[in-house]
Amino acid sequence: MSSLRFRVVEEAFKKKAVPVERPEERPSEYFAKYVFNREKMFRYLPRKTYDALVDAIDNGKPLNREIADPVAAGMKKWAIEMGVTHYTHWFHPLTDGTAEKHDAFVEHDGKGGMVEEFSGKLLIQQEGDASSFPNGGIRNTFEARGYSAWDPSSPAFIVGDTLCIPTIFISYTGESLDYKAPLLKSIDAVTSAALDVCRYFDSKVKKVYSYLGWEQEYFLVDEGLYAARPDLLLTGRTLMGHESSKNQQLEDHYFGAIPTRVSAFMQELEIESLKLGIPVKTRHNEVAPNQFELAPIYEECNLANDHNQVIMELMRRVARRHGFRVLLHEKPFKGVNGSGKHNNWSLGTDTGVPLLAPAKTPEGNLQFVTFLVNVIMAVYKHNALLKASISSATNAHRLGANEAPPAIISIFLGSQMSDVLDALENSSDDAVIELCDKTGVKLNISQIPELLMDNTDRNRTSPFAFTGNRFEFRAVGSSANCAAAMIVLNSAVAHQLRLFKEEVDNKIQAGESKEKAIIRVLKKYIKESKPIRFDGNGYSDEWKAEAAARGLDCETSTPVIFDAYIKPASVEMFSAVGVMNAVELAARNEVKWEMYTKKIQIEARVMGDLALNHILPVATRYQALLLDTVCKIKEVFPPEEAAAMSSKDMEIIRKIARHTLSIQEMVATMVDARKLANKIEGERAKAIAYHDTVAPMLDEIRYHIDKLELMVDNQMWPLPKYREMLFVR
Repeated sequence: MSSLRFRVVEEAFKKKAVPVERPEERPSEYFAKYVFNREKMFRYLPRKTYDALVDAIDNGKPLNREIADPVAAGMKKWAIEMGVTHYTHWFHPLTDGTAEKHDAFVEHDGKGGMVEEFSGKLLIQQEGDASSFPNGGIRNTFEARGYSAWDPSSPAFIVGDTLCIPTIFISYTGESLDYKAPLLKSIDAVTSAALDVCRYFDSKVKKVYSYLGWEQEYFLVDEGLYAARPDLLLTGRTLMGHESSKNQQLEDHYFGAIPTRVSAFMQELEIESLKLGIPVKTRHNEVAPNQFELAPIYEECNLANDHNQVIMELMRRVARRHGFRVLLHEKPFKGVNGSGKHNNWSLGTDTGVPLLAPAKTPEGNLQFVTFLVNVIMAVYKHNALLKASISSATNAHRLGANEAPPAIISIFLGSQMSDVLDALENSSDDAVIELCDKTGVKLNISQIPELLMDNTDRNRTSPFAFTGNRFEFRAVGSSANCAAAMIVLNSAVAHQLRLFKEEVDNKIQAGESKEKAIIRVLKKYIKESKPIRFDGNGYSDEWKAEAAARGLDCETSTPVIFDAYIKPASVEMFSAVGVMNAVELAARNEVKWEMYTKKIQIEARVMGDLALNHILPVATRYQALLLDTVCKIKEVFPPEEAAAMSSKDMEIIRKIARHTLSIQEMVATMVDARKLANKIEGERAKAIAYHDTVAPMLDEIRYHIDKLELMVDNQMWPLPKYREMLFVR
């Protein structure tokens, strides 16, 4: 194994950047080349069909099944012209990945030959084995039927020779078994509730949109080094490995020059993303060595989420072509920053008004503060649920460590916005809210023009920060499906806006003016939701104590955090806005507990295998070499001199013995803990047992292995070290 390590390190050093063939056209010309977007729809569909489809997409009008055949015909004609031979219903099961089954455009022609066919029936709906996907007990092997159904609001796209049709996935009995179905329902709920509130201020608004802009962080590791690390291969993270002497402490990687091999990877990734209609805009080095980020322009929430799922798979494929493996695990390396996926969420109207940005008029600012305060209130009421939406076995390693926000949901507003809300709380009901969009700041440097400063600062320790015209949900993990967080956020805000409108309407009916009614309700909400507002250091122990005193959820056990989904307030909220019912929520929690258990179980198995079959044999072999050296010294030199000469070797021999013995004992203890946990029937209790008794053993065993790494001869150590994985590019 050690020879493999040195061979892959040598090969990695020799690798050069892979040439990237850039299209002759400008990006604007090949953008969405492989997407059946409106321009393609207009060209390939009959006008009546096109109008009906656009009306369904824009206004949520039900689609008549009669238009499915002409849509399928037009879609097939375009796809075949692009060289496509297969199609698939592409959906998001509860695995944080995507699923697809490829079928050819092939049917019998009745004459012994074949014909290429694709009907409206095949476009709209297909059947799959729902019991083979995570379902929380909703489906069984003997009642396995599930359906995928076309989502016309997200355009079909081509990958390779396959036409991918975005779909939802539901059970035979109608429950959602995916992320997209409840995401679409949550978007409908929040945009409908927001529209009703908007009409207090502007009767011309016809529609409100929920927007999402994600920021995808990731690591790149040379594929040879990756292959030589079974833990990376099987779990996505390094279960062992001592920190490199140099990691990120010099702060020289963030925004630094992009390495040439990485730059070539990024270029090809951008080209392929743009062809798929993903508006990627930003690329840069992140804080940790070999950590990077890409981010697109924000889009409508459903489409943005689909694009993130597409790009994560695209990153994996492109990385292979450049001799890399992309790591999307939230904490692949100990001691350096983990990877997140900041979700920038906002609301906007069809008239072009951003609902979470300060305006130029008092009425516009009252609308802004109305939506701002209702979002704050929703997060306050459902802070435990929002934390549950981003919790997982993998994200637990990242939260609260090295730049990531803590596992306590709070909102950062910044001093200016905090002052505005405090002033409103203590003002008379007819006070006028005045805000400037940006604050001008002049610098005493002649070459630098006046800067427009945002109305909030940045707080990197805040999990949910207001950033001037949107909220940034920074606690989302890099491997997660954004929909999990967006479903909760959209639903909670929708429910809160409904309650707000009900209270305001009641006051208006009681004789109060609209403005006074709105301000009185807002003042009450500002006071009530104060515990969720925190602009300080989220990493401090003082904040943990203060958060608990404020009544915020401070639970740290991931399986217990999931309980928030099935608490009465959560079930009532999801049911009230029509997103999920109690059966669906219970089933999803069963899936979450089961997935948590399985991931810790896999890590424990890999750890045991590596510890006993890779690390201990090398450590004892090195120990034997030292013992042989000590024996030979004693044979040659006088006892007193030999004792002095061999004392350091004897010290290392004893340390190796202590560490190897500890590893053997702890692996045995971990195996016993797994066996006991596996006997537990309920998924929740089993997950808690894995969290409490198995997961802690991973860190304890790692401690001793990492100590051995510092003692054993470098030439003998079998696994690529951190300095090689993080600095060989």
